[in-house]
Formats: sequence, C-alpha cells, structure tokens
Amino acid sequence: MHYYSFNIGDYASHTRHLTLLEDLAYRRLLDLYYLHEQPLNECSTTVARLINMRDNVEEVAAILVEFFDHEEGVGYINPRADAEIEKFKSKQEAASRAGKASAQRRLNMRSTVVQPTNNHKPITNNQETKRERFAPPSVSEVAEYIKEKSYSVDAQQFVDFYSAKGWVVGSSKMKDWKAAVRTWENRNRKDQPANEWRLNAI
Repeated sequence: MHYYSFNIGDYASHTRHLTLLEDLAYRRLLDLYYLHEQPLNECSTTVARLINMRDNVEEVAAILVEFFDHEEGVGYINPRADAEIEKFKSKQEAASRAGKASAQRRLNMRSTVVQPTNNHKPITNNQETKRERFAPPSVSEVAEYIKEKSYSVDAQQFVDFYSAKGWVVGSSKMKDWKAAVRTWENRNRKDQPANEWRLNAI
C-alpha cells in the first residue's frame, strides 16, 4: 500500500508516553509494514537497518515488543494494520470487478447496436465490380448453346445481328444472350421474317 488512513487523535492517545526516537521508530515501522504488506523481520537489528535507525536498535526493539505481535518463524505482525490492508485489498478487488463488468456492458451494447444504413449513398467502385457484367458471346458459344437446346437459330446470324446493334435489345443493353437466343427461336417457330423481329429487353 502506498496510502493508509492515519487517525491523529487515536495515534496520539496511544503514543504520548513515547520518546521522540521511539515515536519516529513507530511511524517508520508502520510505513514499512503498510508499504510491503507483510510481517516485519524477527531480528530487531535488521528492522532497524531497514528504517535507517541502525544506531537506535534499542528503541526499535521496544516498539516492536509494545505495538507488534511476534510469531515464531513469521515475524512481527500488527493486527490493526493487517485489518486495514485487508480492507484496502477488498476495495481494490471490488473496484476491479466493477470496472470489468462496466467494460463488458459497454462491449455488449456496442455489439448489439444495429448501425443505420444510408440508402442514398452512391454506389462505390467496389460495389460495381461485384456485379456480373455482360460479356458478348462468341459464335462458337452460341452454336454450342443452340445445339444443346436443339434450336434452329443460325449462330453466325445471331452474333452478327447483335454485334451490329452493340448488343442492345430494344432500348436497353443486353443482359442475357441466351434469353435472346430463345426469343429468336420462338420467333422462328412462328415463321416471322428476321427483319420484323422486335425483341424486348431481357
């Protein structure tokens, strides 16, 4: 801990009998205890060195005996300081849990919000490239399709006719040449002259 609560009145009532050096030793021992959050070394000489009071081992030992409990193999503990440390840790853990829960709630809210769309945005180049573009067929492709369907349409005549028109049907760019072949076939079956064919856009 780098911070702990200090009750001036309570401290004064318990330490009025201490000499100046004893009072200094006690304050430094408390600081050391809270900082490392663990029992003090069993050797008073070592503890005196840690708080920079090497020449005052007697005063340090007196404070350890009066204000700390000695546990063999563990060191000097201060029950009141331990309670403050435990309280501090509990607050830290609660704050950490609350922070994580808040972050999770914000994440959940972001993941469930439906982003509004703007239907008036212009189509981007990327969107255009995803559309299938009409590719004029070759004579052999048309012939193969006619053979597959057992049509009587002349493949060369069909390709020449629409190539001259820029592959336009009616007033629109052709989208499906196979549909146009089927239309030609239907017209042929009705024995209509080729120059009277009027095909609708597919």
